[in-house]
Amino acid sequence: MALVILFLFSITIIAGPLPAVAAPAPKAPANAPLQTTAVSAILMDGNGTILYEKDPDKQLPPASVTKVMTLLLAVEAVEQGRLKLDDIIHTSATAAHQGGSQIWLEPGEAMTAKEILTAVAVVSANDAAFALMEHIYGSEQAAVEAMNRRAEELGLQNTRFVNVNGLPALEHYMSARDAAFIAREAVKHPLYMELCGIKEHWLRGGKNWLVNTNKLLWWYKGGDGLKTGWTEDAKYCFVGTALRDNLRLIAVVFATPEPRSHLRESMKLMDWGFANYAAVPIIETGGVAERLRVTKGTEREVPLVAKEDLTLVLPKGQQKNLQRKVVSDGAVRAPVAEGQKCGELIVLKDGKEIGKVDLVAGKEIPRAGFFHVFRDIFANLFTLAR
Repeated sequence: MALVILFLFSITIIAGPLPAVAAPAPKAPANAPLQTTAVSAILMDGNGTILYEKDPDKQLPPASVTKVMTLLLAVEAVEQGRLKLDDIIHTSATAAHQGGSQIWLEPGEAMTAKEILTAVAVVSANDAAFALMEHIYGSEQAAVEAMNRRAEELGLQNTRFVNVNGLPALEHYMSARDAAFIAREAVKHPLYMELCGIKEHWLRGGKNWLVNTNKLLWWYKGGDGLKTGWTEDAKYCFVGTALRDNLRLIAVVFATPEPRSHLRESMKLMDWGFANYAAVPIIETGGVAERLRVTKGTEREVPLVAKEDLTLVLPKGQQKNLQRKVVSDGAVRAPVAEGQKCGELIVLKDGKEIGKVDLVAGKEIPRAGFFHVFRDIFANLFTLAR
């Protein structure tokens, strides 16, 4: 009983009571120079375009921002079938003694993977993060190696993981830029965003109440993620995201000085971004850009569709005079596989390329038999005769 009371009291202190009205972040006037108290910061759109940066490649201790990668690997494990949300995770003695922010797991205590994932996402529980990765990879060392491999795959240049939860350790560091690129990957995964968007959760059958440390979920219009962090060495860190009018912004601040300053500075960056930039949707995934002629196929044309969404982020007032250009060969020879790349859709402004997306075959077109080929030849001759 004493343990449960201590847990609830500690969570209340960590989360703090929600204010009746959240104090708004100071707003920078449109086009005004942007300043932040963060030692390192970056503002990026969902395409990866940098809108603002301040010493973004500085290697700094990330505290629990580390868990943006921990959660990414766990969510990918669910998507790959290596982890099921109803799997039972048993807590090792090592996991139970991680310290810092935690849900006070006991050695041998069992929880579902969904509960453990929720504890990591909502209250940044170090013990839950350790138990989760130990379950997926067999050991923390194997999990750390996987995190560093994933960082390399994402092209991160200033990130090195030593543990899975961000507790202070020598040579454990990230940069604001790298954290933003992990976040850019993370927001593509619905389960990831579902977990990070949980405001409150009752754990252990209603015995323990978890309140999300990311107050932007309450305070900021469109705020839907991702991860807070604090240690004495790292100070206050945050990777925050928000979506408004099709514009996804990712703000990262490292080493802000005082409590809640990481939230304030992130909102300041995003306020500036939303004030100065707008999203311009060009084409959605699967949208037909053109129809391409097919030779020697069972059909004469194949639709060229966008492989993924293409949304440009442009300074407000500069959304006009955009040109769309489809680049492809004049025809494609059957057989054509669905999803086969057949061209690109390029967007130009004043003659300069500002965005593009691959165009792929929207359906399979098998090679035609002799009858189809003869029919097409005859049809072409008839057309020419006219």
